[in-house]
Amino acid sequence: MLLVIVGLLVAMALAALVTTFVAYPHRGEPIPHAAWLGDAMKSARDKIVR
Repeated sequence: MLLVIVGLLVAMALAALVTTFVAYPHRGEPIPHAAWLGDAMKSARDKIVR
């Protein structure tokens, strides 16, 4: 049961990160109150795309 709960939490966190990326850095806008997160997402995207 605990494994299912942990798995669901991980899936929800991943979905939140993807949604945040699509909503802000992908369109070239900074993430409000978390500019560091936008910078981290952009650098990760650059490493993957390269």
